[in-house]
Amino acid sequence: MRGMVPGMANRSPFIEMLPAVYQEDPFTERFVGGFDDVLAPILATLDCLVDYFDPYLAPEDFLEWLAGWVGIEMEEGWPVERRRAVLASAVEMYRMRGTVGGLRANLQVLTGGRVEIADSGGVGWSKNPNARLPGEASPRLAVRIRVHDPKTVPMDLVDAAVAAAKPAHVVHRVEVDRP
Repeated sequence: MRGMVPGMANRSPFIEMLPAVYQEDPFTERFVGGFDDVLAPILATLDCLVDYFDPYLAPEDFLEWLAGWVGIEMEEGWPVERRRAVLASAVEMYRMRGTVGGLRANLQVLTGGRVEIADSGGVGWSKNPNARLPGEASPRLAVRIRVHDPKTVPMDLVDAAVAAAKPAHVVHRVEVDRP
């Protein structure tokens, strides 16, 4: 939580902005010094505001708020490195959303493992209107995630990510095992 930082100095103390007659008064110096103590963290934050929007530089307690900006829910037990990686890849993931490559990349960042996806669909074109349709008659999606510790994989988030990336009528299955 943001707040006062004991001992943080203001780079431009307010006493220096007052006329000389007030700078020499001890009461005024103490009075205005209180504003320096309260406003120093705010001014320091504004000085490096651009760094707060970089997932790799933002303070840890700011990552959850930043995740809300891009519509990502973070898991409580994730290490900070994974949280930062998920946030850093959010824009790219949204660009590739709905594709097998996008789902694979999203699950790799989400789980930290190697992801294999088998898709029964297909795309094709033909000059002949009676040509055979690509893919299989019953659409399905199989996802296999290989990680060193399968217990660390948040299955509810993985299942939700797969469900959000595939068409509603496609049945999916998720397996997690060791490499």
